Amino acid sequence: MTYHFTVSPDFNPSYLSGWFIFNTWLQRQTGEAFHLELYNDFESQRQAIAEDKVDLIYANSYDASVLVRDKGFMPVACPAGKSDEAVIVLPQDSPIQSVEALPPGLRISSTNDPDVNMMCMIMLEPADLNRDNTTSKTCDTYILVAKDLIQGHADAGFFLQETFDKLSKVVKSQLRPLVRSQIQVIHHVLLLGPSLLQMHQELQRALIAMNDSPAGQSLLESLNFSAWESVEPEDTEFMIDLMDTLET
Repeated sequence: MTYHFTVSPDFNPSYLSGWFIFNTWLQRQTGEAFHLELYNDFESQRQAIAEDKVDLIYANSYDASVLVRDKGFMPVACPAGKSDEAVIVLPQDSPIQSVEALPPGLRISSTNDPDVNMMCMIMLEPADLNRDNTTSKTCDTYILVAKDLIQGHADAGFFLQETFDKLSKVVKSQLRPLVRSQIQVIHHVLLLGPSLLQMHQELQRALIAMNDSPAGQSLLESLNFSAWESVEPEDTEFMIDLMDTLET
């Protein structure tokens, strides 16, 4: 039997090859066949989840809520010392120097990453900005968000902080971060579906031990991770509860 593994569409494309290498490692560690299926957007991935076509997923915190509470997935591990933070970015030549100075009618460019969009909208609250007094455009990728800002098609852009920090020097030289979130407890998590729960302990031990060997360390570097750390169900429940609180 072949199991289906996928990764949240907001991963940095620079680490695409790393996820394929990880999929090969996964098969060697478990002795099971895994197929890595990458989706272009959240909508198509969520459709696959709804149709029970996903057995293992590296998920963002927003999707973790549905996966854990509605689909019976169990958390295994998350990247050590890596939290999901968001950043609001302006064109380099924008006169705005503070969130409070952002005006009504602000043109926002973003992806359909719900975690990032939620955190950025919270950071706009000091300017009394919300969905009703701003205009939004959804782009397929963060590169296109950057392009909108550089070409003057948007006044502000919402980015996953890690992705913004990894943009090329040429692109970043034309942009300026205005404010960054500091929530620190929101993160992506590797989740096992109901069909794989029997391998939970085995896989968790293998992930934690990955950085004990040079080959494992090289694989971690290909994902931009320093190590994996274990995640217990109560840790994920706390994160989900926090996300629910922030959304209200």
